[in-house]
Amino acid sequence: MKPNPLKEGVLTDNSAGIGPVTAKMVHQRAAELAVIDGRSEQDVSTSECEEARRELTGEPDTDPKEAALGAATESERWDPVPGSTGHKVPAAPSEDEDEEGRSDNEQFVEYGIAEAEHDHMVQAARAAEKKEGG
Repeated sequence: MKPNPLKEGVLTDNSAGIGPVTAKMVHQRAAELAVIDGRSEQDVSTSECEEARRELTGEPDTDPKEAALGAATESERWDPVPGSTGHKVPAAPSEDEDEEGRSDNEQFVEYGIAEAEHDHMVQAARAAEKKEGG
């Protein structure tokens, strides 16, 4: 089942909806990541741009192939001669749940915590920069 398209890419900033992710938002987030890493906002790396895009769009951090391998049972990973013995069809996730079975509320709480942590790191990095500079 496909996820609800209305939920895809919709973000909030202090409880106010800000709409779908734009390139400007990705660049701003990447600049914040650069500041957290102790560099200027203009010194943004490609990896920070990719991380910012993943964070804002909700893409997983892991490679899909690695995730599939990690999800396989040990006997499936170490089967020297893989054969087709059939498989159990996974239960379709609810429209209100993600692939990991988390409800919308759980996802929003996790997102809010991650955003608060990010904001805290940005503020701390900027405060340290001001302290060093003046």
